[in-house]
Amino acid sequence: MSIEDRAKATAKNVEGKVQETAGNVSGDPEQQAKGKTKQAEAEARHAGEDVKDNMKKAID
Repeated sequence: MSIEDRAKATAKNVEGKVQETAGNVSGDPEQQAKGKTKQAEAEARHAGEDVKDNMKKAID
């Protein structure tokens, strides 16, 4: 995985945490859910890229 892709996934995770926290503070369950969704998306991106990295290592 490129560093750029990892940075994008990490940024998405941070964005999700901020959005979830804002939802917690304001009591807005919709914002909380959107934040958690962004975090899950970031985790999935990281997992997918980890698989790619492992496959590349196995081939090399």
